[in-house]
Amino acid sequence: MLRKEQNDLLTQTGPGTSMGRLFRAYWTPVLLASELPQNDCPPVRVKVLSERLVAFRDSKGRYGLIDEFCPHRGASLWFARNEECGLRCPYHGWKFDVNGQCLEVPSEPDESGFAKKIRLKSYPLIERGGMLWTYMGPPEQQPPLPEWEFALVPAEQRFVSKRLQESNWLQAMEGGIDSSHVSFLHRGNINSDPLFKGAKGNQYNLNDARPVFEVVESAGGLYIGARRNAENGNYYWRITQYVVPSFTMIAPRGGHTVHGHFWVPIDDENCWTWSYDYHPTRKITNAERRAMEEGKGVHCKYVPGTFRPLANKDNDYLMDRAAQRRGDSYSGIEGIAIQDGSLQESMGPIIDRTKENLVSTDNGIIMARHRLMRAAKELIEKGKTPPGVDLAHQRVRSAAVILPPDRPFKDAAREELTVRPGMAPASV
Repeated sequence: MLRKEQNDLLTQTGPGTSMGRLFRAYWTPVLLASELPQNDCPPVRVKVLSERLVAFRDSKGRYGLIDEFCPHRGASLWFARNEECGLRCPYHGWKFDVNGQCLEVPSEPDESGFAKKIRLKSYPLIERGGMLWTYMGPPEQQPPLPEWEFALVPAEQRFVSKRLQESNWLQAMEGGIDSSHVSFLHRGNINSDPLFKGAKGNQYNLNDARPVFEVVESAGGLYIGARRNAENGNYYWRITQYVVPSFTMIAPRGGHTVHGHFWVPIDDENCWTWSYDYHPTRKITNAERRAMEEGKGVHCKYVPGTFRPLANKDNDYLMDRAAQRRGDSYSGIEGIAIQDGSLQESMGPIIDRTKENLVSTDNGIIMARHRLMRAAKELIEKGKTPPGVDLAHQRVRSAAVILPPDRPFKDAAREELTVRPGMAPASV
């Protein structure tokens, strides 16, 4: 368990906080590119790391991410007119470009130069992999653009979604690095979900509900190895990549796509769960893409017109107690994403980790917390670049492998845990 001050450090990400400073050292996904589909389209509200912003795409196709509120009287610029390379506040006509610079104050004479003195806070916004990313840290420390493999493959080899999660980012992320719950919470989906079924590894998951965890530090975060029994005295290893602060890549199954997540704080009580599927050597099939769009795998269905899951806390996640009793669904809740989200949200907006009773299968979670706290401390006290910023830390893969008992997974699967262009991921 953690002390209260440690829990506060890890869960608070607003301006000036330790974890807020750590998150601001990275490029962070904030929107799907499809949310700003064309030049001069309507602006979009963005709340990230407890900052309220507005994103827009100007007449030349440039992206902007600026303070949501007009510096004149504080009206929200979500109501603004997007026209002629700027957002114009409809209240009094003040206009701002993608860098937050005020271009016009219609009530003041041009020769006064008043507009030039007004500038809103702004952050860079770039497109990569069908997502819009921002960097919110000191401009002089801006890192290179992200190079996660899923974001660099051709669009036909990738699918990305996001969903609103009504909990702190950390308890959501901790679910993503907890392989032991798969044998329970998701056992009804492993062999039925079209994006998972048919893999040999599924049977190892279902037959061995007591995985042994071995967690090893990597340059960017952690290798989280979950070991289960296989045939002939061998072990089935599922190796999850965790890269600081909130990137995970889950071990693939059979010939299916690889998937994982980013958990991005909206504020201290809500986050975006970003979910990606990709395959490094082939296109996603029409059937796979259809399944992803229908909320299978790690994705979900939405309340129409929003990114809030259709099954949410207001309708008890559409729980089916009869299906739970029959054994059709271990939890009675349909869909892997909502099974995870429902239990993580049930903990409350921010779980009190001083009351936990952790066990050996929680080693990945324990080490991730310490990795985060150490990274934040070294950034603040020593100015040290945190893990995950270096592009080499982003060129990683997860892996599922069968190994003899005398082969440490970190050494035996070393090549499989890095990006290998033109080669399929290691999977069982």
